[in-house]
Amino acid sequence: MGRITEAVKHIIIINVILFIAPQLIQGFDLQSMFALYFPENEKFGFWQFATHMFMHGGFSHILFNMYGLWAFGTPLEQMWGRNKFIFFYLSAGLGAGIIYTLVNYYQFNGVYDQLINMGLSSSDIQNILNTGSYDNRILETLSESKLSEFYATYHTPAVGASGAVYGILVAFGMSFPNAKLALIFFPVPIAAKYFIPAIILGDLFFGMTKYSIGNVAHFAHVGGALIGFLIAWYWKQNQFKRWD
Repeated sequence: MGRITEAVKHIIIINVILFIAPQLIQGFDLQSMFALYFPENEKFGFWQFATHMFMHGGFSHILFNMYGLWAFGTPLEQMWGRNKFIFFYLSAGLGAGIIYTLVNYYQFNGVYDQLINMGLSSSDIQNILNTGSYDNRILETLSESKLSEFYATYHTPAVGASGAVYGILVAFGMSFPNAKLALIFFPVPIAAKYFIPAIILGDLFFGMTKYSIGNVAHFAHVGGALIGFLIAWYWKQNQFKRWD
């Protein structure tokens, strides 16, 4: 960490402006346009794979993401240069959105096929998605939690720079493996080479089980981390120069 670098500074400024503007201007709704919706939802647009990473759901959300961007992105931009860092950041964020959507699509279609096999028509299923109401006989075959997840996947948009920040976190760990990191609620310094994989494995665990706490897009985190790893590994193998 150190003096904030140019790309990190401007990315933070853009995020802060897009976070504050809708709160200052009545009727200025950016979420419905820029948040990442499920592809079957009428609000979905392909541009949302890029724009969702500049939107945030609350003050603590943007605070922690921008802190992570500054803390771990600054040394990477100093090492790589501005253009290379911007390319990496956007690639990790895009990859996070795409992988998150693919996982959601797979899970959504699994429930959709179950409903079709139960005798429901496409219009019946769309009515469930539109109204949230359903015949209780469905619960004889499909659990209420699965049905709730099905409904939430369709309606709940993803926002935040977390996927891009996870990519940065992985690249930081690969570049500075012995740097000591700690969580606020677990203030024990641990080397980045152990700390960062543990966090990602935790996201993978919570994403694949029912133990997730809150509305967290765990597979967006995992997706950003994966893309970040692949790009950072490739650059490390090929010794790319700075892109200023």
